[in-house]
Amino acid sequence: MNFTDELVQWYLSNKRDLPWRNTTNAYIIWLSEIILQQTRVEQGLPYFNRFLEKYPTVTDFAAAHEDEVLKLWQGLGYYSRGRNMLKTARLVQEQYNGVFPTSYDELIKLKGIGEYTAAAIASFSANEAKAVVDGNVYRVLARYYGIFEPINSTQGKKIFQSAASDLLNKQNPALHNQTMMEFGAMLCKPKNPACGICPVREGCYAFINNATTGLPVKLNKLKVRERFFNYFLVTDSNTILMNKRGENDIWANMYDLPMVETSALLSIDELIQLPEVKTMFGNNLNIIEDSPIHKHILTHQRLFVRMIKTDNYPVNMNENWAYFSVENLQDLALPRIIFILIKNIFNL
Repeated sequence: MNFTDELVQWYLSNKRDLPWRNTTNAYIIWLSEIILQQTRVEQGLPYFNRFLEKYPTVTDFAAAHEDEVLKLWQGLGYYSRGRNMLKTARLVQEQYNGVFPTSYDELIKLKGIGEYTAAAIASFSANEAKAVVDGNVYRVLARYYGIFEPINSTQGKKIFQSAASDLLNKQNPALHNQTMMEFGAMLCKPKNPACGICPVREGCYAFINNATTGLPVKLNKLKVRERFFNYFLVTDSNTILMNKRGENDIWANMYDLPMVETSALLSIDELIQLPEVKTMFGNNLNIIEDSPIHKHILTHQRLFVRMIKTDNYPVNMNENWAYFSVENLQDLALPRIIFILIKNIFNL
C-alpha cells in the first residue's frame, strides 16, 4: 500500500467518533470548524454541543443577539470568531435563504471563512476535491516528506498546498482529508509523536533522520504587547457597575468593569494620583482592598490585571457604564479573566 492508503487504513480503525463526522450538513460542519480553530477537540466539543442545541439551524443562529452568542462563547478566546459567526449566519440567511452553501467558491466569500475552512466544509459536506491544510496536515507533510520551508511563509504555504493537492484522493476527498487531519492530531502530534506505532514511519524523512522535533519549521513573527489593566469594583453587593467595551480592541462589545490602563505596573498610591482616576472618583478615593495581579495571555498580548474594590461611587459616569444586578451577571458576556475575578468575590 502507498502512503495515503496506509493512513486511511489507520484512520478507519482508530478515528474518534465525533458528531460532525456523522453528517454532511454544511451548517453543522461550519459550526465545528470555527469552534475548533486553535482549540483542542476536548475543549471545543462542549461548546459545539451547546451552540448546536441553542441554534439547531443557521436560521436560528441568524436570529440570535450578539450578547448571547458571546456569552455562549465565553472561555474559548478569540471572540472575533463568535462575532464573525453571527455575521456569517445572517448573511447565509439573507443571501442563501438559510441554506448553508457547500461549494468552495461560495464559502470563501463568507465572513471568517478562509481557504482552510472553505476547503474543509466543501470537502466534508459535498465531497468537493479540495485539499484541507491545517496545522495537523502541515506537520504530517513536513515530517514525512522532509519539507523545511517555513509553514507560515508565503512560499511555504504554496509548497504545502501544492503537496496536499497532489496527494489528494479526488475520488474520496472527504475521507482523505479527515484521515490526514486525524493522523496529525492523534499520532503525528507536535510533541512526543507516536512514531513507534506509526504505519508509515519506514518512509518518513523525520523518523529516518531523527528530525521530528525540528519539523515543521515556523517563522517567529509574534510580537507580544504588554498591557496593565486596573479595574475598579463599585458595588453595594446587590448591584455592580459594569462597562460595555466598544467595537475596537480586544473583547469587543463584551462587558468588563470601569478601568484605567497604564503603561507599567503602578503601586496603588501611584495609581490613585493619576488624572484619569481623579476624573472618575474625585480626590478622596477610598480603597477597601485590591486583588493580586493576574497574568492573562492572549495571542498577541500579555495582560496584567488587578481588581480594586472601593466604596466610592464615580463622580463622572461614562456613557458605556451601567449598574447591573449581581443576580443577572451570569447573563452578560464577560471575558474569562473578568468572570473569574467577579466569581471569586460573589461566589457565582
